Amino acid sequence: MSHTNGIGSSPLLSTLLHQTDRVGGSGAQKGAVTNGSVSLTSDSAQLSSTASVLSQAVSSTSDVRTEKVAALKAAISAGNYSVPAGAVADKLIDHLLR
Repeated sequence: MSHTNGIGSSPLLSTLLHQTDRVGGSGAQKGAVTNGSVSLTSDSAQLSSTASVLSQAVSSTSDVRTEKVAALKAAISAGNYSVPAGAVADKLIDHLLR
């Protein structure tokens, strides 16, 4: 499997990507005109179990480093947290140059 959108090879991901998804329509309503009147029909979509598994995988992982957050909160509360202006300027310039 190739690296696509930052996703490397994973047995779970490979299995999920090879499952068949059943998707139909966009969920939007369409109007059909017959004899001067409009009747509304609706599209529907059915998502496979792949979407459910991916949703659970995403919600079960956390990218928050709780220890670091706690330390930063404590430093801010104590008034000891400071960021050098030069570091902020460097990060802004780096971001703008990307």
